[in-house]
Amino acid sequence: MQISLGSFRRCLWALCALLAAFKLEAHSASEEMTDAAVNLLATLTPEQRAKVSFDFGSDERLNWHFVPRPRKGLPFKEMTAAQQRLAHALLASGLSQRGYAKALTIMSLEQILREIEAGKTGVVRDEELYFVSIFGAPGDSKAWAWRVEGHHLALNFSIVNGSLIASSPSFFGTNPGDVLEGPRKGLRVLGEEEDLGRALVQSLTDEQRKSALIATNSPKEIITSNDRKAKRLDQAGIGFAQLSKDQKAQLHKLIEEYAHRYRPELAAADLAKIEKGGWNQVRFSWAGSSKKYEAHYYRIQGPSFLLEYANVQNNANHVHTVWRDFDGDFGEDLLKRHYEQSHR
Repeated sequence: MQISLGSFRRCLWALCALLAAFKLEAHSASEEMTDAAVNLLATLTPEQRAKVSFDFGSDERLNWHFVPRPRKGLPFKEMTAAQQRLAHALLASGLSQRGYAKALTIMSLEQILREIEAGKTGVVRDEELYFVSIFGAPGDSKAWAWRVEGHHLALNFSIVNGSLIASSPSFFGTNPGDVLEGPRKGLRVLGEEEDLGRALVQSLTDEQRKSALIATNSPKEIITSNDRKAKRLDQAGIGFAQLSKDQKAQLHKLIEEYAHRYRPELAAADLAKIEKGGWNQVRFSWAGSSKKYEAHYYRIQGPSFLLEYANVQNNANHVHTVWRDFDGDFGEDLLKRHYEQSHR
């Protein structure tokens, strides 16, 4: 098959336009984050600034978690209504519309938990106890970072060299996983993550399941927990190459459900890393039952990333999910590259 010179040039121009658009969009992502952070900071009192601001090199930048606990940073609860709107603008600057909706709904579940528990535990359930932290000066051409964190939500963004963005570690969780009663009955914030994973494991043949099933009992929690440095787990599970065409498409769809929580160019960067590492290096593992409301766990691991899902607590109606980048969590790979280029 021969391609005319004119057709080749049109393809080349289209490719150049696509690359230019991607570069512009990536630049706009860092600009939007910077503008949102600066706008929020401009409204804060000195006391609020002291709570929200940390040095970029502070150990607090790596001190992340997804459980209810005392936290540093500025909580939404201590902001005015106007400041809360600006804090939400910062949160939205890193997420897709779908991801932002998930994050807000996860926050809102604190009200449901408060009603379910009705003082039975000593844990304070409050949808405004989510904390904003800014590390370094927004817009710093070397590096700065920001975080929004609270129960079942931990979002970490690092901006290096003015435009390069890392968006992990990334944690989304939900309790209840499925709201079983009340006016919001049927709400499942992370329902797709559960359904797509179960559909994939149930599609496996008996022979494939021997490879994919790593334990008959589920781990009690995501294995990497809140580790500051993500560790590679056992190379267990079924390899991408062992899947059928339809099963490969299912696995693609499951990974994309996680990646597309973030704005398109960040999702594209994560998926490009997986592509570069080779899809045949990706493995899918399952532990526990494949039935709803019975404890189960799955993970997907490749050379560059680890995705974990656990649904064990509260009669398997309490979901934890995490996305880790082995070299890129907290922007470590971007920082290393930046320092190497600066020294040269």
